[in-house]
Formats: sequence, structure tokens, C-alpha cells
Amino acid sequence: MDHVEYVYTEGMDETEIDERVRAGEHGVLALADGGEAYAVPLSYHYDGERLLLRVSDHDDAEKVRFLERTERATFVLYEGTTDDSWSIHVRGPARPWDGDADDATLNEWFPPFRLFDEPVEDVEMTVYELVMESVVGRRTVGE
Repeated sequence: MDHVEYVYTEGMDETEIDERVRAGEHGVLALADGGEAYAVPLSYHYDGERLLLRVSDHDDAEKVRFLERTERATFVLYEGTTDDSWSIHVRGPARPWDGDADDATLNEWFPPFRLFDEPVEDVEMTVYELVMESVVGRRTVGE
């Protein structure tokens, strides 16, 4: 690796991970079904104890099919440039959240939902909880 550019990284402590997850709104949920993988950007809400994901469900929703078949999902949050970056991986089972929240609360917790060619009346929202069995964060080392 004499001619490959690189930067050093180090692990983040629990406090830094908690601060970055609290400050964010979006990440990428990685799912699997046998030998097939699926990843989707999603909005999330984190209150210090649980990570909630807002998922749209409509006709032929591939992400819901993958959510139902994935035993252990990975949610990735990240940001950065070559010289200043960080990433956090949250791993665990994702299941429909059994809590209760009205539309006003959900609008407070999540940014506006982005529709892709679906009529609003055809889209249902389900909130999933990603059980945080494993949380690992890394960041570039400052010079």
C-alpha cells in the first residue's frame, strides 16, 4: 500500500455516538433475504433509548417484504469528506413499533415524507423499532 492514500480512523465513545445519532434525521437501512440484499434511505427518530424508523407501505413495497424477512438489520448513519468523516452502524432486529403516537407527534419526530410517484392516499406509514443490539461508531483522526 505504498501508493494508496488513506486516513486513520478511531472508534467513537458512547457519548459521541449518542450526540451524532440524536442530531441526525436520515440513514440507510440495509436488509437481506437469503442471498439478496436491499438498502433504502429512511428517516429516523432517536430519543436516547430507541431508534424508530418511518417506513411507507404501499402496493408492492419491496422494503416491507425485506423487513419481514430480515432477522438482523443494519442502519448506517454517516457524514463526511476525505479528511473529516464518521459513520455509525446500528444492528439488530427491526419490528413494527408497538407504541402510540398521533400524526402531530410523528410530524414532530420525523422530517416531511418524500413521495415517489405515489398518490398520498395510497401510502400508509408504519413505524418500526430497530432494537439496538450493537452500536459501533468510527471517525477520522484529527491531525
